[in-house]
Amino acid sequence: MTNTPIKVVDRASGTVFDEVILGEEWIRWAYQDAGSNLLEHALFRSSLVSRLFGLWFDSPLSRRKIAAVIEELSIDMDEARDPVSSFRCFNDFFVRHLKPETRPYSDELNDIVSPADGRVLVFPKLEEDVFVPVKGHPMSIRTMLPGLHERFLGGALAIVRLCPADYHRYHFPTAGQITETRDIPGALHSVNPIALGAGPDVFGDNKRSLTLIDTDTAGTMCFVEVGAFGVGSIVNTRTSGRVEKMDEKGYFKFGGSTVVVVFEPGKVQFSDDLITNSSKGLETLVKVGEPLARTL
Repeated sequence: MTNTPIKVVDRASGTVFDEVILGEEWIRWAYQDAGSNLLEHALFRSSLVSRLFGLWFDSPLSRRKIAAVIEELSIDMDEARDPVSSFRCFNDFFVRHLKPETRPYSDELNDIVSPADGRVLVFPKLEEDVFVPVKGHPMSIRTMLPGLHERFLGGALAIVRLCPADYHRYHFPTAGQITETRDIPGALHSVNPIALGAGPDVFGDNKRSLTLIDTDTAGTMCFVEVGAFGVGSIVNTRTSGRVEKMDEKGYFKFGGSTVVVVFEPGKVQFSDDLITNSSKGLETLVKVGEPLARTL
């Protein structure tokens, strides 16, 4: 069993740090121990355990865990709109709103912003339909976007991986019109690179929601929410109509989770630092509203 740390670039400072992973020992055991196949199936291919997590974190008894998680993950609660004392349960804390001024963004038409707080990996031009997450196996937009992938072959893709320490509401990265939404049932594998390196097709196998958006400047974009272990639910609060940049799209309840945005060929150019770090196999820690790409 390997214990190589997960390296992430902090965009603000440029420093590289080792990611703190809640439940790291369990994740490594489930995915890296050759004798743990039964555990992997019980935990990640059945929604029962994640549903139980969801019930617990929606209960008032879970309030006692909030302070410990804030301390363990060094969460800056000065950014939160509401005080810790106002949270009825752990999930109230987990899906907390932030003060608007903590996430500034460019309102320039051609700027596309990050849809969420998280660790970003970009693929400026897909080799047909293939992308390879950090320490992962090749994955395909054909399995991730069944029936919708054709227009995105050879396009561009960004993965934003959220961890429990992150703000778990996600937003539209640019303005446009929602044209289609679709929910796909599936497994709830971890989205941590530890799991990705073990071989499951997380993006094609996990529960996920797909939204097609005809954007004002970047053609058609597919916005994908990928559920993961411990996620009580994916809650989309906007599923139709006209949307503006940084409008809230929805939120994840407790657990690790991921947002993927996919663009048609020749429509966007990702930010230089994201391209450079991604080419080295490094994710970049960004905040929602920070630059992700520009339209071409």
